[in-house]
Amino acid sequence: MSATEIILVSLYFVVLAGLCTLGAHRAVTVFLCRKHRREIERHQRPVARFAEHELPFITIQLPLYNEATVAARLIEAAGRFDYPRDRFEIQVLDDSSDETRVIASKKVDELSARGVNAYYVRRPNRHGYKAGALDYGLTTARGEFVAMFDADFIPRQSFLRDVIHHFVEPKVGMVQTRWAHLNRETNLLTRVQALMLDGHHLVENCARFGSGCYFNFAGTGGIWRRRAIDEAGGWQHDTLTEDLDLSYRAQMVGYQFIYRPDILTPSELPEDVAALRAQQHRWAKGTVQTARKLLPSVWQHPGLTTHQRVEAVFHMLPHFAYPLMLLLSVLLLPALVLLPAADVRTMMLVDLPLCFGATGSIAMFYATAETSQNRSAWSAIKMLPVLIGLGAGMAPHLSSAVWSGLNHMSGEFVRTPKKGSAGSRYRMGVRLPLAELLLFTMSSCAVVAAVETGHWFAAPFALLFAWGQGYIAFLLLREQFLPALGGMATSSEVLEESPLAKAA
Repeated sequence: MSATEIILVSLYFVVLAGLCTLGAHRAVTVFLCRKHRREIERHQRPVARFAEHELPFITIQLPLYNEATVAARLIEAAGRFDYPRDRFEIQVLDDSSDETRVIASKKVDELSARGVNAYYVRRPNRHGYKAGALDYGLTTARGEFVAMFDADFIPRQSFLRDVIHHFVEPKVGMVQTRWAHLNRETNLLTRVQALMLDGHHLVENCARFGSGCYFNFAGTGGIWRRRAIDEAGGWQHDTLTEDLDLSYRAQMVGYQFIYRPDILTPSELPEDVAALRAQQHRWAKGTVQTARKLLPSVWQHPGLTTHQRVEAVFHMLPHFAYPLMLLLSVLLLPALVLLPAADVRTMMLVDLPLCFGATGSIAMFYATAETSQNRSAWSAIKMLPVLIGLGAGMAPHLSSAVWSGLNHMSGEFVRTPKKGSAGSRYRMGVRLPLAELLLFTMSSCAVVAAVETGHWFAAPFALLFAWGQGYIAFLLLREQFLPALGGMATSSEVLEESPLAKAA
């Protein structure tokens, strides 16, 4: 082979090794989750409980920005908490520029008339986005503890009583609950998202919590000790994942976090691909920004073990899987053409272990998440091809998020449009999916090349990649140009993505 061919093939195997490493880490989290199951269950019982007359005062923060379809539902749910009314207050932190202002203000007035301490809060500008709103609310908050819920959540009545007793221990800084999914079975996208989030909450969070590693507040569905926020340096908006940022800073100053996978906080999943991409872009970019900001400090922190440091690296860098998948999509066709097909023995010794390393651990990971909630492992395994395909389809857009996070701190907080019960009031504006269509063409050619050259293990992966890239491109085109077929009202407000998000 020529020097160019050697470099190409070498890069191909480096990419495969990177994906296998990330896959192997998922197997490790499954092991840790199972190993520490009893420890996790033990922490589900608070060591003591507040007496009724000792229940502390809680501030409930509800940050909103143009959430006309879900604002009233959230505020109403917060007003129904089974907690003494003189022991909690609700701050509706509304930065909206549309009719959400009227809806939220009216709902706050209704709660106030019913004797609930509810306040409608507007600030002079949207500086700092969500982190700025939460910080602004703290200037007038009366609570020793602060509960937070995003607009697409519907907290249950017992939430405050279920969680607050953990704070009898003075070193507990935050308690996070698990997300449930109101619209899990709506379509293929929501089923895949629910599976991915179940894996995060029921395997990753449990593994980190049970093994003593850092895990993060998920931005919603949890309660903070106010002092922990202050001592960690408060809410900062130099990253787009202010929750991950504050979580690590709070744990590095000595506060303990509790995870309660048995307490469910229902939420709504994005039902269209444009909204999903906006959400995932923000998470990917913000996580990379937080890694740039905090990983050096975490790695040098004297109180951490090597395992805790390594786990923090995997925690903050998972989105690098998308650039690797993008590179794999690009390299697959030339690698199939240049590399001779292996004999049966080589395929069993090399190709099969690589295949299992990249996919077997993922199947184990999500099967564990499903069986943890008394669902069938098969329900996860049969969704695995769809998950891999959609990951390949999202790779171009999320690779741009990783690149942006590596080169820019902060940035515009592009919110995720919520559907709610009133239908699609908002939708994302997107550009033509040219990158996805190009990759679809390349992966389709790779399918043919794999069959023609006898690379039998590569053929199904190339087919999954082609399907995922083509499916994402199709959904984006349908949602953008045929809103009626895409299930969206034609009168929907179009929310443009930021210039960086459009770069994909």
